[in-house]
Amino acid sequence: MRARVKLRPGQRGTKQWLTKYGDQLVCVRYRYDAQQHKRYTTVEVIVAEGPWTPPPPTPDTLVGVRVAWGEAALARQIKAAGGQWNRHQQVWNVRYDQVVALGLVDRIVVPAL
Repeated sequence: MRARVKLRPGQRGTKQWLTKYGDQLVCVRYRYDAQQHKRYTTVEVIVAEGPWTPPPPTPDTLVGVRVAWGEAALARQIKAAGGQWNRHQQVWNVRYDQVVALGLVDRIVVPAL
């Protein structure tokens, strides 16, 4: 079975599901089974909500650190600690234990999901 289309709430093809599930609707998928010649419509809904705190990163986890343009000395320290520049995200990727050692925990950038 193959999913061809994934639609967000409000897009064409989600109206009846949006009416039924409201704000709980996350997405609608249309799946196709070539062997049985069938189309399946699946919906993803939120059934529970609660607080969650992400676990702290392990020491060897790479995290993004934001450094301003004029902070060349800090950038050199990060590079000496093994950091690598990520030009797409405009952050330095550095191991978490090195970020803690340099005292830059407050500069960690949470990646967009």
